[in-house]
Amino acid sequence: PQAPSTRNDIRDCSADPPYLPPTATNTTARLAALRSALRAHGAHAYIVPSTDAHMSEYISERDARLGWLTGFTGSAGTAVVTPDKAALWTDSRYWTQAERELDCNWELQRTTAIESIGTWILRAVPAGGNVGLDPFLFSIDTWNSYSQALHGSGRTLLPLETNLVDQAWGDQRPPPSSSEIYSLPAEFTGSSWQEKVAGIRQRMEQHLRRPSAVLLSGLEETAWLFNLRGDDIPYNPVFYSYTLLTNTTISLFVEGSRLSAAARESLRSGCPGPLCVELQEYGQVSAHLRSYAQGNVTVWLGTEYTTYGLYGIIPQEKLLEENYSPVMTAKAVKNAHEQEMLRAAHVRDAVAVIQYLLWLEKTVPQGQVDEFSGAQHIDALRWAQEHSRGPSFQSISASG
Repeated sequence: PQAPSTRNDIRDCSADPPYLPPTATNTTARLAALRSALRAHGAHAYIVPSTDAHMSEYISERDARLGWLTGFTGSAGTAVVTPDKAALWTDSRYWTQAERELDCNWELQRTTAIESIGTWILRAVPAGGNVGLDPFLFSIDTWNSYSQALHGSGRTLLPLETNLVDQAWGDQRPPPSSSEIYSLPAEFTGSSWQEKVAGIRQRMEQHLRRPSAVLLSGLEETAWLFNLRGDDIPYNPVFYSYTLLTNTTISLFVEGSRLSAAARESLRSGCPGPLCVELQEYGQVSAHLRSYAQGNVTVWLGTEYTTYGLYGIIPQEKLLEENYSPVMTAKAVKNAHEQEMLRAAHVRDAVAVIQYLLWLEKTVPQGQVDEFSGAQHIDALRWAQEHSRGPSFQSISASG
């Protein structure tokens, strides 16, 4: 027989009263607010993913809906809430962390398989019930997988335009980023945005289906195409945006007031004409796409980064679907100048790593370094290198 757990850093919901470590978040009020929204929309369950409207791997605090609702701060997971149950699915990297951060309102499911989530929903939601979700937070594939899992069960996926977590979160939700969006100097890019646009238009011409437009949803796609950068998401030099590029027009959906003077100047240099970038409000992308899709058009998109919400706006016969947009595939091929820049960046990073290893050799024997101060030190050494904009993810530091 297993001895009862003596660990005090994880929850014990079988104890009386239940034991919660100080790292657990009390989610009772948050769940009550979400359940009230659930009732108001006539849904019997609500699915909360860990991503944002651009299928980003890393997200901003404003998009950390799963983290706010559950208290779980791991980078991957899915939550489902019904009127009387709440469960979180995550992978083995995060099981211990989840036991430290969840309170006893939550069941932890140690898998990420959509079949498992579907089975749980079928048990928790009565036949005839609706399963609510925000279609602008699910990839096309993920939406189809849920649809498949519920197929023929009498339960229906209910797309809700209002995000119920945002509604429950209310004015406590962090505001959108207001930091500057800036142009990347030509010395780093090797080609102007006008050359990149011409290259993508050429691909459209050469495609058998002759698409009339390309829709870009991945944040790095728009950043790469226009040689623009931002810092809306920690460790990622991107900003919230969409692009609709046609044979003759360019629409960039972004918070225009955030563009630096130089960035704005660069985008307006081709006006009027086919290289004139028309700035539209970020929130207008759905309405704009809906009206564009009424014409005699074909829209080319990459299914990996497009949400089901945007995809559903375009009639099926007007869609050209591939896994990745032509911008993603063009971006993957680095020109000679970009290759040179990559190598130079690696040399600068190697200098920082060598300085770090030398520092460790000297200081570790003195017993003054722990994992956290070690991570801080290598970050400082990297920041000191020319052109550094910080690490590409939080330094993972472990010893022993």
